[in-house]
Amino acid sequence: MLYSLARAALFKLDPEVAHDLTLKSLSKLGSGAAILGAGADRGESRRVMGIDFPNPVGLAAGLDKNGEYIDALAALGFGSIEIGTVTPRPQPGNPKPRMFRLVEHEALINRLGFNNDGVEKLLANVERSSFRGVLGINIGKNFDTPMEKAADDYLACLDAVYARASYVTVNISSPNTKNLRDLQSEEKLDELLAALVSRRKSLARKHGAMKPIAVKVAPDLDDAQIDAIASLTMKHGIDALIATNTTISREGVEGDPRSAEAGGLSGRPLMAKSTAVLAKLSRALGGAVPLIGVGGITTGADAHAKAAAGASLVQIYTGFIYRGPQLIADARRALRT
Repeated sequence: MLYSLARAALFKLDPEVAHDLTLKSLSKLGSGAAILGAGADRGESRRVMGIDFPNPVGLAAGLDKNGEYIDALAALGFGSIEIGTVTPRPQPGNPKPRMFRLVEHEALINRLGFNNDGVEKLLANVERSSFRGVLGINIGKNFDTPMEKAADDYLACLDAVYARASYVTVNISSPNTKNLRDLQSEEKLDELLAALVSRRKSLARKHGAMKPIAVKVAPDLDDAQIDAIASLTMKHGIDALIATNTTISREGVEGDPRSAEAGGLSGRPLMAKSTAVLAKLSRALGGAVPLIGVGGITTGADAHAKAAAGASLVQIYTGFIYRGPQLIADARRALRT
């Protein structure tokens, strides 16, 4: 009820303004944000990627790009927090307005473009945080880095965040950085994963710990691409796949006045498409690599459907904006059964 009242007011504001205001308000509550949350973990732990997650419902990357609000978000009852996407250098992202609500469909379209304060600022924020739970850090490339040098940006971020991350997510699937999704092609992905895994070996020796690497993929993949990604994931020993990012499709929102806006579509209309890709990856991998299901979860039943399709963990973002902290509790409850 409390969140429903707050949402009514927030939805009168520009989506990006409302986003910032909500996070700043949560931050002022600090650990007191727990009164809004899903409660203590109750026998919900899952071991995935060699990490013990206190519960299987995580926050997806994108909500807290710079790691400024980790403590307040963790107090809401998430089993893990993923921050970013972060790039080596700060960048403003695409021109505003760049986020749009499709309220009737419980959806968002965004073309933010990896707006963030850079990896050094993110790490400073992480150091100030008191959170000691599972922290994923999602990394990407700067918009002006040539595609032939994209691996350099990912390696620079991996070097920087390795010591502080519980796991590192490689974002090659945002539709809002020009040509980024080309990195999902078999040849380019093979090269990128080889470089990342090689660097991880050096970092593991330096830090005395082998940190998991996850790769976040798009929902707009054909069967051949899915099979190639699954094969390369196993070949290079990647620890998990996150399925999926936002979609460039407008299926399910046709006719909405905002549907013509450029960017990635998230929320309820993404559920079926994202879950279909998740299920195909699960079949292709045959249980060899864990999957994290994200995209379109707006109810506990949706979280359960992701698990049924092969997900070991789930993450939420857009559904959280529409449903509030109650969605965390509903998803956790659904995954206990």
